[in-house]
Amino acid sequence: MQKNVEKISIFSSLSPEYIRKMENITQVTKYSPGKVIFMENDPGTGFYGILEGRIKIYKSSPLGKEHILHIFGPGEVFAEAAVFAGRDFPASATALEESVLVFFPRDSFRALLGENPDLSLTLLGLMSMRLRQMVGKVEELSLKEVPARLAAHLLLLGDNSGKDEFQLDINKSQLASLLGTIPETLSRVIRRMKDEELISIKGNRVKLLDIQSLDELARGVFRL
Repeated sequence: MQKNVEKISIFSSLSPEYIRKMENITQVTKYSPGKVIFMENDPGTGFYGILEGRIKIYKSSPLGKEHILHIFGPGEVFAEAAVFAGRDFPASATALEESVLVFFPRDSFRALLGENPDLSLTLLGLMSMRLRQMVGKVEELSLKEVPARLAAHLLLLGDNSGKDEFQLDINKSQLASLLGTIPETLSRVIRRMKDEELISIKGNRVKLLDIQSLDELARGVFRL
């Protein structure tokens, strides 16, 4: 399989020579849907870039309850903290669909960083952004109710797609896990949003009908 490291967004501006050096240390692996990439507390021996597919990062409780922390897609990297921390993975990763990943071994990659210090700054910037995202997620889960979390998520999906109508890229069970709730509660909130004509849903197709009200709901100006 071709490695195509230049498809990873944070590496896209690197010189062809440096890309070749990176490809010499990487390994490409295909993962089927549901395949575990690593488990929480596995040794953090490196990080991954996504060439194809989508990956969920999650934590599981002792009773088996799963909470999704992130979902990453093509061009993104994950588990990059392993490059600097050298510790065990703090969460688990599983393929949501057929995926092709490129693996960057920590020791070999750190040796290459000495040739390109700017790349170290790029990775530190990425980790800083992830930290801000995590702080925001903790704030949402602790301070916002489920309708506000769902409204914020749908507005984000709309912004990312550039349209008021888009397709949910995960099923409702996974969406509930991502929002820190259960499917039954999520279904009730969706019904209330539909009744209030804030959104319409057909299958996995969502249309935002009242963006202003959704924004106010996401900010806690009003409640359903």
